[in-house]
Amino acid sequence: MSPTGASAEPDGPDTPAGGDGVEDTLELRLPGEFVALFGHDRDSREPAPADREPASADREPPGATPGDASEGENPGHGPFPGEDLLDALPEWGAVATPIGSFQLVPVRIERDLPLISRWMNDPAVAAFWELAGPESVTEHHLGSQLAGDGRSVPCLGVLDGVPTGYFEIYRADLDPLARHYPARPHDTGIHLLIGGVADRGRGVGTVLLRATADHVLDRRPHCARVVAEPDLRNTPSVAAFLSAGFRFSAEVDLPGKRAALMVRDRALSKML
Repeated sequence: MSPTGASAEPDGPDTPAGGDGVEDTLELRLPGEFVALFGHDRDSREPAPADREPASADREPPGATPGDASEGENPGHGPFPGEDLLDALPEWGAVATPIGSFQLVPVRIERDLPLISRWMNDPAVAAFWELAGPESVTEHHLGSQLAGDGRSVPCLGVLDGVPTGYFEIYRADLDPLARHYPARPHDTGIHLLIGGVADRGRGVGTVLLRATADHVLDRRPHCARVVAEPDLRNTPSVAAFLSAGFRFSAEVDLPGKRAALMVRDRALSKML
């Protein structure tokens, strides 16, 4: 799970979160994929069988980071020793987007710490990530992931050779987040922030979200869904996910926040 807030304002505070208030009534026939997916979400919220052992409570300290959370005990299954949990992410390469060539570059602390720490001290970012302070705060956050088993990989989002944001690609099904929603094997999560103030509020976050989610689906053949859990208060972030082809699945109570569970389905990725 992310810090108290999830993705910090991918498109800035002025991104609309809703429509224009006009209601139209249309008779629609939904494709079978939509019906199946909505049915799954509905069924997944039914009470668990009485003989099913309840998951342990998620008791993380205030300000717990995604890296810290990812080291928690997996509620359903675990990796095999030596397993590559994210299908060789460092080798994924670049993808073309409407605004340039984009690549996820795994973080190297000795190279990237000053830049990421500066982003974390931006008030708009700090309000959700809660990692403001000296470089040692960010260093601990990054180091806890880099020293783990590979279920969460911190990356720079590099656009045309320029670091544009900070991304975390993680195995949502192996994360404590899986205790709070009906996780499926190989579900892959995204946390992100757009670093430059000039890049916020003009659609950069939406473009990079879509590119990242599609890149995950292309490179992880066993992954059927990309998920995210932005803070419900962060309406620009929620709006950016919706614009990037994610659907709103549910509201979930996580330690320190109430989140919007956003899902981008492989079955619908070419349609949305």
